[in-house]
Amino acid sequence: MKKKRKGIRIAVLVIVICLAIGLGGVGFYLYQKVNSGLFFEDTVINGYDVAGKTCKEVLLMLKEDYSSPTLTINEGGESVLTLTLEEAGYTVDQMQLLSNIQECMRTQNLGLIISLFEGNTFEVEVPFAFDETVFSQAVAAANFSKPRTASVDASMEYNGTEYYIQPEVYGNEFDDAQLQELVKEKMDELTSQSRPQEDLQIDVPEEFYYLPAVTQDDHDMNILMDIYNAYCKANITLTFGEVTEVVNWDTVQQWLVIDGAESSISRDSVYNYVTELAAKYDTLYYSRTFTASDGTEVTIPSSDYGYQMDIDGETDQLLADIYSNTTVTREPVYAVSGYKRNGRDDLCGTYVEINLTRQHLWFYIDGEMIVESDFVSGLPTAERETATGAFPLAFKESPSVLEGDTWREEVTFWMPFHDGQGLHDAPWRSSFGGNIYQTNGSHGCVNLPYAAAETIYNNIEAGTAILLYK
Repeated sequence: MKKKRKGIRIAVLVIVICLAIGLGGVGFYLYQKVNSGLFFEDTVINGYDVAGKTCKEVLLMLKEDYSSPTLTINEGGESVLTLTLEEAGYTVDQMQLLSNIQECMRTQNLGLIISLFEGNTFEVEVPFAFDETVFSQAVAAANFSKPRTASVDASMEYNGTEYYIQPEVYGNEFDDAQLQELVKEKMDELTSQSRPQEDLQIDVPEEFYYLPAVTQDDHDMNILMDIYNAYCKANITLTFGEVTEVVNWDTVQQWLVIDGAESSISRDSVYNYVTELAAKYDTLYYSRTFTASDGTEVTIPSSDYGYQMDIDGETDQLLADIYSNTTVTREPVYAVSGYKRNGRDDLCGTYVEINLTRQHLWFYIDGEMIVESDFVSGLPTAERETATGAFPLAFKESPSVLEGDTWREEVTFWMPFHDGQGLHDAPWRSSFGGNIYQTNGSHGCVNLPYAAAETIYNNIEAGTAILLYK
């Protein structure tokens, strides 16, 4: 059929030429064809039939078709960005393309007779101009329909009771430069083809995404979590009356020594902590000042009454409590303890106040005066003078026999406090107070009227402070 059509066309052409000769010659006919500005019959450019079209018409046709593909970027099978070639920075270079098409027209006209008889098939480059700025701004994660979320490392968290691993989070952030390199490679392939291509689909590769640097399986983090959980529940409350000191994870963590997967609590650190507590709360052998019953401030330079922590014993107990990882409330381990305390106040309103100058005493319990009385103290000589200071009541006994080298007395109420000296009734005396002690003083004890001694004895307990001053 093609040969038949070509034969017919040749026959027609011969007739036309003959007619043309008859009308003025073949030259005029050919002149018209060359200057028509149209492509001849059976002219194909890049597979397109361009017969009867001008160069500009062919340009517009090619530009439209070659610019029509779109770029679609997918994530997880879902489209997140679609761009035309122009939006992606690729535009047809129309001047160069027109020049290429015009070159086809010149080739056609130079081979006029063959072109008229056989037609032409041309392949032309459809050149694209590339705008890198437009491309880099368009092909970017910021333009995706899905918002970007950063990957988050797994972390060790504390809920106030124990540590746990917060798993990592896999985000969808990536380096735009990697994606742009991939897209440009594919786009360059697309725009270099001699035929228009279908739309371009690109999936973001999984390896492009930023991954968490630390995962929940991290070996070192899990070891550290196990170590922390072996100590973090320890909560030791040391009571100093209503005043407390708490040793909890905030403190224990500072004492923790970690060596690889092994851990321990620094004994030196605990010992130093206990030493600081002792300096803060110990009262034994320290000077003390209190307000006397007459309102004056009385200072006792040295005190044999009070509290003294057993630093080594408390250090060992604290370590045991920490290693047991439990909660406990207790008093410190004392080497010596008083009767009652609230912080550094180790009297708490309960004591016997003895003014040796006035020969008068007062007995208080929780700040309430139970009894006051005159007394007779020791004869003011080196051997018999009543000691001054703060002393704990050693014990109480009723009845009791008091003996010296040359004397022996039976008393009903005996309450010793220091080196054989004590409070007791003195049935052999008929008067108390005043200056009796200066000429007829005791052997160092505080002699009391029976009723006063009885009241004190019935209300006092061992360990109560006895404060003696002049």
